Amino acid sequence: MLPSTTEILFVIGAGVDVVGVTFECDYPPEACSRRIVSTSALPSNLSAAEIDTAVSAALARGEDLYHLDRDALADLDPDVVVTQELCAVCAVDVSVVDDALAFLGCRAKVVTIDPHTLAEVDESILRLGEVTGRRASSRALVSSIQQRMTQVADRVKARPRPRVAVLEWTDPPFAPGHWIPEMVSLAGGDPVIGAAGAASRQISWDDVKAAQPDVVVIAACGYDRQGTTALAHDLASRGVLPPAVRVVAVDANASWARPGTRLVDGIEELADFLHGRRTRPWPSAKATGAPTCAAIDDALIQQD
Repeated sequence: MLPSTTEILFVIGAGVDVVGVTFECDYPPEACSRRIVSTSALPSNLSAAEIDTAVSAALARGEDLYHLDRDALADLDPDVVVTQELCAVCAVDVSVVDDALAFLGCRAKVVTIDPHTLAEVDESILRLGEVTGRRASSRALVSSIQQRMTQVADRVKARPRPRVAVLEWTDPPFAPGHWIPEMVSLAGGDPVIGAAGAASRQISWDDVKAAQPDVVVIAACGYDRQGTTALAHDLASRGVLPPAVRVVAVDANASWARPGTRLVDGIEELADFLHGRRTRPWPSAKATGAPTCAAIDDALIQQD
């Protein structure tokens, strides 16, 4: 019921058992071949400001932001349903799943995944390995991720730490929480807005400027690199960012917003950007035609 767990299940070798996914489950590509059981209730092609307005209005009315296909659930007759209660905006809530299963008379085991920190992301990988009988592969995956994070932290620990403001949303701006400040710290930056393990929260552009960041990372939830690049250029044209700040647009879906196996990619990429070691191409740049991190940065500096 959420893209991050779909990703984890495929990586640990349980993809063959995945029968249903959400409309947002796009990684790995094979996930797109599974039956969609959850879709968005929001209209498509909305701007960031329009999405915020629509979400706020729906939540105020007590309406669900996702449509759960009960017929699909009944047809698939799953043994396990993986869901969440971390964020009603991000995916179907566990209460909706429980109600649907009760209505259908389905006895599927409901596994709720709610990581708030990087350590809890690792725990969720191990839990899914336990549930699906992929204990060895899940442990190997966690070990590999932890080793890569340690290597990055060791590489940057003696370097100056730029002040970094990550924006989880841009209109209005939101300071990040959960695992994102930890990612910045591991990458060798000083996260100046947001608190590790806490919820994200709405802030003002004055708050962003008062934080005096050296770098602003655009990591809007639900956006890929092409989408965040457009958001970054929009912010630059509106003049709302702190003057002379370096701006980088990242693939939030792949490596920031989803608590899955690729958060370590985001840490490595940010470390390369902050500390001048861009030794690897950005994973999606070639596939999407999006500019690299460095190219986005240069373009925005010129606009400032």
